[in-house]
Amino acid sequence: MKQKPSSRRRRSSTKSVLRLPDLEHAKAAVLNSLNSTDAKRGYRHAIDEFVDWYCSEPRLAFNRIVVLRYRSHLESRQLAPGTINLRLGAVRRLAYEAADCGLLSADLAAGIRRVKGVKKLGMRLGNWLTAEQGHALWQAPDSHRLKGKRDRALLALLLACGLRRHEAVALTLDHLQQREEHWAIGDLVGKGGHVRTVPVPDWVRTELVDWLTAAAIDGGKLFRRVNKVGRTWGDGMTVKAVWHIVKESARSIGLAKLAPHDLRRARWFLHLTEMHWPLWRQIFRVEYYCGSGN
Repeated sequence: MKQKPSSRRRRSSTKSVLRLPDLEHAKAAVLNSLNSTDAKRGYRHAIDEFVDWYCSEPRLAFNRIVVLRYRSHLESRQLAPGTINLRLGAVRRLAYEAADCGLLSADLAAGIRRVKGVKKLGMRLGNWLTAEQGHALWQAPDSHRLKGKRDRALLALLLACGLRRHEAVALTLDHLQQREEHWAIGDLVGKGGHVRTVPVPDWVRTELVDWLTAAAIDGGKLFRRVNKVGRTWGDGMTVKAVWHIVKESARSIGLAKLAPHDLRRARWFLHLTEMHWPLWRQIFRVEYYCGSGN
């Protein structure tokens, strides 16, 4: 008669020290559980950083003490509290999936999930562009070159419409719609699956038409790669390319530290200074156009 394996024998299949294949397996489980492309990109980056740190140390047990050491490591890099908490959240999710896959004991995973994040004291202001700086930024690229026309149209769209990088590169010609004699980006699916319609100012549409006409684009994605000889190729561009365009244009006007998200923040400021409604209505309207759920 066969004897049932003891609970001690069943628990011995779990590990305290996870090897690289185990971590990759748990990472794949985390990414497969996410629906948002943005969330997958953020979790992948956070988990990869933790795995690099974890594997660079002597064979460490994946437990609460190790995660506390990793938190100290992140703090020593002088990262923002919000960034540290995002990284720790990814590590907690990694531990949960590792335990769910039978790679890590439930007790160790529970200990890791009890690691607290870093307290946020105050609020970071970030970079705020003035109207003059925003005007200089989108006019920085050379309008006589095809690449410059594309960059001007892209920067104008980011500044005036408050789009995220992935939203800008996903735009197609069908998104540009005319509604009640005004142009708008219709049915834009943003972060978290939120759908919104964003008005497009006339000066932004002028830059877009200039780029689309020069590039002979009559369908598909609005923004394409431009090679060294000044010709479009491919059927789109990456979010990394948008980051480089913003950084290059910012450096040309003397702004050393400027990120694409700062252009969304600039849109908030410009709209709040232009509208004469009550403050609560201004904030609600700008949050809607920028696709901010909170």
